[in-house]
Amino acid sequence: MSQLAREIKVKDLLDKRKFNEKEIAEMSDPQIEYFHWLYFEDSVYDYM
Repeated sequence: MSQLAREIKVKDLLDKRKFNEKEIAEMSDPQIEYFHWLYFEDSVYDYM
């Protein structure tokens, strides 16, 4: 993941107040991508 993409996803997670800065700083790129997907990506099942 690029640094810009990571910064955007980190900002989204911080704005959602799910994690604090210390927790996010210790996360790997795949973890950040997973939690961003979990909280921000829509699924077709969300609309059923």
